[in-house]
Amino acid sequence: MALDISEPESLAPILAGPILRRLTPRRLVIWLASSEPLDLRLCLYDRGSQTPFLTREFQGQQLQHLRIGERAFVQLIDLRPEQPLPVDRILEYDLFQLGAQGERGLRELLPGVLYEGEQRPSLVIRSRLDDLVHGSCRKPHHPGPDALPRLDRLIEATRADPAGRPAMLIMSGDQIYADDVAGPMLVAIHQVIRLLGLYPEQWRGATVADSEALLSSPYCYYQREELLPRTHSNQMLRDRFFGGAKKPIFTTASAHNHLITLAEVEAMYLLTWSPVLWPLVWDAVEGKIDVNGRPMYQPPGATLSARQATRYAEELAALIGFRQGMDAVQRAFAHLPVYMIFDDHDITDDWNLTRGWEETAYGHPFSRRIIGNALIGYWLFQGWGNDPDRFDIALLDSVRRFFAQPVSEHQDALIERLLDFECWHYSVPTQPKLVVLDTRTDRWRSETSLARPSGLMDWEGLSELQQMLMHEDAVVMVSPAPIFGVKLIETLQRLFTFFGYALMVDAENWMAHPGSANVILNIFRHRRTPRHFVILSGDVHYSFVYDVKIRFRDNSPEIWQITASGFKNEFPHSLLRWLDLLNRWLFGTRSPLNWFTKRRRMKIRARRPNASRRWRLVNRSALGRVQIDASGVPVAISLLTADGDQIHFPEPP
Repeated sequence: MALDISEPESLAPILAGPILRRLTPRRLVIWLASSEPLDLRLCLYDRGSQTPFLTREFQGQQLQHLRIGERAFVQLIDLRPEQPLPVDRILEYDLFQLGAQGERGLRELLPGVLYEGEQRPSLVIRSRLDDLVHGSCRKPHHPGPDALPRLDRLIEATRADPAGRPAMLIMSGDQIYADDVAGPMLVAIHQVIRLLGLYPEQWRGATVADSEALLSSPYCYYQREELLPRTHSNQMLRDRFFGGAKKPIFTTASAHNHLITLAEVEAMYLLTWSPVLWPLVWDAVEGKIDVNGRPMYQPPGATLSARQATRYAEELAALIGFRQGMDAVQRAFAHLPVYMIFDDHDITDDWNLTRGWEETAYGHPFSRRIIGNALIGYWLFQGWGNDPDRFDIALLDSVRRFFAQPVSEHQDALIERLLDFECWHYSVPTQPKLVVLDTRTDRWRSETSLARPSGLMDWEGLSELQQMLMHEDAVVMVSPAPIFGVKLIETLQRLFTFFGYALMVDAENWMAHPGSANVILNIFRHRRTPRHFVILSGDVHYSFVYDVKIRFRDNSPEIWQITASGFKNEFPHSLLRWLDLLNRWLFGTRSPLNWFTKRRRMKIRARRPNASRRWRLVNRSALGRVQIDASGVPVAISLLTADGDQIHFPEPP
């Protein structure tokens, strides 16, 4: 059955974005996706002025753009002004499309990114990183509400106050779920692929030879685990990618719609960050109506069982709410700089968790392609804008070669470059300095066991981190996984690891590997370490705040572990309540059990959300907010929940 798609002529010029990315007085980076290569003029204005104080055209060789499909382009606008841009005041900007039909600005191209009464989007370059928002884990079909639109309301309420608006948004992982995709979302993805002409691909080592065969396969929806080879050597591979390993203590990952092709990854990002394409594909997502007027929920070319059809209907209901918040998300991204780093679900569950996982997954051409496609997507939609200077000429040449001629040979060569790339981490010269860690690719692998968890960073990465921290009085450090986590959960993970089941319980925490654990703790104990560490994390699907000090040291650094997770995801509620209570009883501040852990030289105090006497963990979809004083000390820590509530974490008594 042919997919029901709108005519290409109905496509808007801008498909996603503009997203403010790297923003400093010396640099302004804007990301967007378009349906055609756009020659653009960027204009910067003082608030309310009709005359720009800076104008720059981006066209031809000046414009960095990549063609990812017949009607799809990714563009990066990179402005390096001769004079520093003004700080701590509201600036406005506009992007004008240049063409034979005249110029069109964002007010005409994308009126939805403007707040009521505004002529242009605005931005503020803060002289200090004194107010930021952060979070992770945004799964579109999670049945709960999405907290990210709350950011739009926060910006709107402070749009005339440069000091009231947050300085930036930090997204600390799982911006998409490449391994956990709803059936309706996969239908929308395939609609977008046809609509934009995203490139097909071929691969080796699978029972389907190319992307067209994948789309026509009876296993395309909810059964993709059947598409991997059924050999003994591949059994572990099938388990890891498609949920064969059970996780009885924590949530079971559902990977039966795992994204495979690069086109699927690209379409997922476009649908996750922008409302533009949703109206063009929604009729197909809603499904057909049978002769009795009942929804059939049958994806094109697929026949679902009754159980799958019920699941499809439930996921569709969740996606309706997700879609309704997309206008607010796009508008917020256009007004606030956004910094990102990957975690496992941006690529696949348990990505690089153990040496055994790596040897199995990278040792097969099909799984290597799946991982590589997700990594290409991350670079295009997230990594490129964080710090464009991090990517060397050889990597950029591989990118351009592949997208100029998207054949398997060039695709594999690009994947090899990305898998070997060692500079996904980055920093931003804010005050205090922002340091974003790569805890996924620079891993400290176990030499004694294939099944033991790898350290989240290796010796070289941790040594480089220590150098980045030298001579800083304060630092904001982003670690996707909490450095100081819930001790009871870490203990359970260690127990399962001892019996060889690290993959079963996602045993990914800093203390799981003795080498990386000892080095990161020694960094905190070093006499030249910053006096104040604010550590921002996500990953775990619940939120908490710890105050940490080193015992037996006169001038201990002050450390705050601030975890906000997720934007649209939650931990199983009844289970987390028991874990919260047991953790407080067994590993409270005064518990002697702490002396048998790596925390014996540290004093860790959990903050009480809204001064609760009973709970320390918050299990609600929310956006974290941290306000920091001039010395780098957080003076206000809170969660802005999806339903409009605000939860405060006051200082411990």
